[in-house]
Amino acid sequence: MANKSRAEIQAWKQQLVHQAEIKLQALTTSTNFKAYLKTMAKFHHYSLRNINLIYAQDPQATQVAGFKQWQKDFSRQVTKGAKAIRIAAPITKRLTPEQQRQLGTKRDQAIVGYRYLPVFDVRHTTGKQIPQTQDFIKPELGEHANVTPLYQAFKTYLNETTNLTVTERPMTENQARGYFAPQTNEIVIDSQELDQGMRLKTLYHEYAHSQLHGLTSAFKDRPRGYQEAQAEAVAYVAMQNIGIDTGDYSLGYVATWAKDQTVIHQALSEIKQVSNKTIEISDELMQDLRREQRMWRPQNEELRQAVVPEFPVWKPEMGLAASEQIVQQKKDKTEEKYRPVSSLQEMNEGLIETPTVI
Repeated sequence: MANKSRAEIQAWKQQLVHQAEIKLQALTTSTNFKAYLKTMAKFHHYSLRNINLIYAQDPQATQVAGFKQWQKDFSRQVTKGAKAIRIAAPITKRLTPEQQRQLGTKRDQAIVGYRYLPVFDVRHTTGKQIPQTQDFIKPELGEHANVTPLYQAFKTYLNETTNLTVTERPMTENQARGYFAPQTNEIVIDSQELDQGMRLKTLYHEYAHSQLHGLTSAFKDRPRGYQEAQAEAVAYVAMQNIGIDTGDYSLGYVATWAKDQTVIHQALSEIKQVSNKTIEISDELMQDLRREQRMWRPQNEELRQAVVPEFPVWKPEMGLAASEQIVQQKKDKTEEKYRPVSSLQEMNEGLIETPTVI
């Protein structure tokens, strides 16, 4: 860019944005829209502008960083010849008191433009392995049956920290898997749904309705198809974040969004806002679950090893003589110190046979 004129650089910037807009206008099918939502899930901490730019230039990207950042922060090298993705970085300017009055703001700085910086996707780098959130998520939550702790934690969070009420009730075959009642601010989930992953996805879906289409929402009067597509999109992004693909449903209504540039930007902005909130809650809850898992794993391993008795476990049918023999064997180890376990194990085994280290 050093040899290009200001006009050429400006035209290049406009071309990047234009390409992103063309890609957004192509979101007329469920397949295309889900591909876009996958990018949103991977880069939910980025601005919508940069999500659009990444999707337009490299839909397969999963993690991006600058050339030097890959070296400094991740001990990785960008592959020679790798093509960069350009993302927008704001250019700020300090405001004078007069400019603050003109703009009606008390902020010290304002964005006066954007520069487009090169970043590279992780698949175009080599070096030290990068720990991924998915490394925990996939083995723990990849099977739908294993999402129960997160589903229960999310439900409890909504009941205890928000003005929402989440309940479970049996529903008929003709009913949906769940619904949101704006009048009572209640989310209801089908208690007969056996697929725990589907329960969680339904909870995400109805939570999105509560945030976007409640009685006090500015968007409550949107057409039903519009609302359903938004709620499904939020649920899809949130489930992608934990490594579960629930892409077996249709998002056909998005075809109507793509016809109007203003509408699709507004729809995507609302989806991003609520999906970000949903992901933040889920990530925090998963961190709590991981801490609990780490806390209990050593104890469970210790108890698992402890319940293998060194001495026979006495049973009434063995007779008193056998009991006396077992007691004598244990007395022979009185030089060792013992640590008690649970009362149930003590009733069964007497004392745990592992000496306590003091």
